[in-house]
Amino acid sequence: MKKMKILVILISIVVQLICFLHIKVIYASDMHSQKLSLSEVVEIALQNNSQIKESKEKVGEVREEKRSARSDFFPKLTASYSYTRLDEIPFMKSPLGSLGLSNLDNYHWDLTAVQPLFTGFALSNKYKMSKNKIKTQKAEKNTVVLEVVKNVKQLYFKLLLSKKFAHVAAESVQNLMLHKKNAEKFYAQGIIPYNDLLRAKVALANVVQNKEKADAGVRIATSGLNILLNRDIDSKIDIKDIHSIPSFSTDFNAIAKDALLNRPELKAARLAVKSIDNGINIVRSSYYPHIALVYRYEQNGENSSATSNDYSNMYNSSITLKADWTLFQWGKTKANVSAYRYKKRSILEKLESIKNGIMFETKNAFLDLNVAKKNINTAKDSLAQAKENWRITNLQYQQQIATSTEVLDARTFLTQAETNYYQALYGYLISIAKLERAMGRDHKESVLNKNTYATS
Repeated sequence: MKKMKILVILISIVVQLICFLHIKVIYASDMHSQKLSLSEVVEIALQNNSQIKESKEKVGEVREEKRSARSDFFPKLTASYSYTRLDEIPFMKSPLGSLGLSNLDNYHWDLTAVQPLFTGFALSNKYKMSKNKIKTQKAEKNTVVLEVVKNVKQLYFKLLLSKKFAHVAAESVQNLMLHKKNAEKFYAQGIIPYNDLLRAKVALANVVQNKEKADAGVRIATSGLNILLNRDIDSKIDIKDIHSIPSFSTDFNAIAKDALLNRPELKAARLAVKSIDNGINIVRSSYYPHIALVYRYEQNGENSSATSNDYSNMYNSSITLKADWTLFQWGKTKANVSAYRYKKRSILEKLESIKNGIMFETKNAFLDLNVAKKNINTAKDSLAQAKENWRITNLQYQQQIATSTEVLDARTFLTQAETNYYQALYGYLISIAKLERAMGRDHKESVLNKNTYATS
């Protein structure tokens, strides 16, 4: 009966494990089959990225340091135990003879509680410093999040751009394969010379190589995005294409104001200044006496529990008000305070440097965005003209009005126009990601999240 129960339990465990693995496989297959939007990819990165996880662990680390600093306000309880074996019984001589003072075996244990009453404001400043450290670490975590989100967006758009390049390359291969067939037909009919046929073959070989490079670019962008999402580097990922182009503010003053207000690097630097002030107060605490209340209970005896003593009182307790005051250290405290002041001034200078760097980064991203936006319309017009030129030239070649060289040039112009258009389009979206990073904008407030996506 007992064996049957064990067998039933084992079968139940195996069934549950199979169900769990089955669900996990289904979930994984859904991840690969469904197309992900930009916001969905960003959310996956926020959950899985190892850099973000590392920064979260660091926040947990400084939280524990804060708990440690808070514990210093409360009494510290210590215990000690000792055993001493004497070679001879100590005695005291008197007119009446020798009087024994102790046992050969001496056991001692005690409990001591120390409650700090005044530490020259050292404990309170240590606690404030630990609280600032949490805020600083959170600001550093936000910096990591902003950087990861920016990188994810860049690779998302670079992957879309790589796919467009691959599509253009495949289209170019298809067009030039058809052109080569036409050239072979015309050469067989004696309409064109052999070198025109050779041009068509060489051009086809070149675009085939370009297609291989474009396909490799897709794989590279996919691998980079997988790394940021903390997935297997060779995992397949299907993402949605952009359907519309989002607009962005053209008011640089408002953008710069948001950057100086939101950037976590500035918040971390300002918190570092506060921590320096706390550090100065901690050093200055040695100018004051440190006062503590000490309670002590002890027992002495001849057995291991110290409960038997024929020579003195078995137990005792005491309460002591203790004050420690360092009166002179050869200028050490003053030097430490001066060191902190130099450090504070260096951080204030660093704060100004961070502000200037943020303004420069924001200005660059803003200018890049405006250039990319203007390039979209120019590249779009150029693409329409290149498509029409390719259509006309191809038709003219069918009628032998245009030469093979003109056909190849028209296809080259079209490939370049398509490349320029997609670079301008996705370059504009990448510029938005960079500018929002420079502004310190939260990913949930990104204009890219308000975009619509193509379903095919």
